[in-house]
Amino acid sequence: MDCSFRSLLIIAALFRLILIIYGEWQDAHMEVRYTDIDYIVFSDAASLVASGKSPYERSTYRYSPLLAYLLVPNVIIHRSWGKLLFSAADLLVGFFVHSILKKRKVPEDLNYYCVAAWLFNPFTFTIGTRGNCEPIVCATILWIIICLMNGNLFQAAFWYGLIVHFRIYPIIYSLPILVVLDQNEFQLAHTPLITKWTLEQRLSSQKGATAASYQDPVYRRYLCFPWQIFQNLMTKERLLFGSISASVFFFWTALFFSLYGWEFLNEAFLYHLTRTDPRHNFSIYFYHIYLHHQLEFSVLERLISFLPQLVVQLVLVFRFGKDLPFCFFVQTVAFVAFNKVITAQYFVWFFCLLPVILPWSNMRIKWRGLLCMVSWMGVQIHWLLWGYLLEFKGKNVFIQLWLASILFLAANTLVLVAIIRNHRFSPIFVTSGQRGIADEKKVR
Repeated sequence: MDCSFRSLLIIAALFRLILIIYGEWQDAHMEVRYTDIDYIVFSDAASLVASGKSPYERSTYRYSPLLAYLLVPNVIIHRSWGKLLFSAADLLVGFFVHSILKKRKVPEDLNYYCVAAWLFNPFTFTIGTRGNCEPIVCATILWIIICLMNGNLFQAAFWYGLIVHFRIYPIIYSLPILVVLDQNEFQLAHTPLITKWTLEQRLSSQKGATAASYQDPVYRRYLCFPWQIFQNLMTKERLLFGSISASVFFFWTALFFSLYGWEFLNEAFLYHLTRTDPRHNFSIYFYHIYLHHQLEFSVLERLISFLPQLVVQLVLVFRFGKDLPFCFFVQTVAFVAFNKVITAQYFVWFFCLLPVILPWSNMRIKWRGLLCMVSWMGVQIHWLLWGYLLEFKGKNVFIQLWLASILFLAANTLVLVAIIRNHRFSPIFVTSGQRGIADEKKVR
């Protein structure tokens, strides 16, 4: 680890430590608390498991018991243990971003800018210091990418199974992972060759060779001969990844089911599949749910809202699956934008993936990048103003808030399209055909 990157991490760590200390002071002296309400729920659940009780005796605790066990030191050592743990995971995200970009030979100066885009992003450094567990998930997702880049299928499968148990949403990444486990690119006996960042690629990106114009011949073959999909699907690598990750997932699920029964399954998993939240949030579904919440939605009605998400996810995987980090990013943005419930903490899910795709974007801060940022933040501020009038002033502005949610979805869609159109498609692994061409060039 070089001095510049080490200095960047130290500054970020000190900044987070100061915020945690300040948060303790604000909680003790001000009416508005710095600590996230979810952290209080986590801490209460940890206190329950420390005393031998079920974490689900704490209302609104809807996570894996693993999280409560991780925070038992909140009871034994100090109530800020969890914040320190989450902030450490936050820093680990920065370290993993640096590692991924270094493996892909991104220049050091550009690498540092990308790492700083995570470490000093106001949306991200407040999440861990306020006591939200999302940095743990973000760090694990990036570690899975690193494991795959190193050719370590077993570790990647283990951590994937564990993180899906811990937080169910990473299940959306299963398809692109299976896509890259192609025998032409990833084999157990060999370390896969990683596609490197090059200046020529950067220049071609600036000339307009973007993801929007890229055509993958593999997908064209599949479109012409659909049966080849099934012929190539059941590879050894895919079967191993699926069986290991599923075994890890079901092991932890069975363990906690034996301890806490159906209450665990309902709160940790089933609740999120059929969740309907009548409180106002960024989702376009919130107003419909608010109006009909007393009527009780059927299971079919609760599940049908996943249909737009499912269609969009399949399209994105089919189009960008080979470019694994970028596919993860666009999947996550789309998943959040079309979700039934959207809160600000969900934005961290895709913010951790943004730095690992920035080197392949020809979008400049001036002016397109700035326009995207201002548009995305502007619609949030617009929504928050109506939310403030509803929650704190008691104004009947539900229609205006719903329209603001529609505008937020439109802005998310437009920004996502802009990112896709300005991204240079770069499959994470070199195919066997490309490898052969590279070897021929070396011989010559």
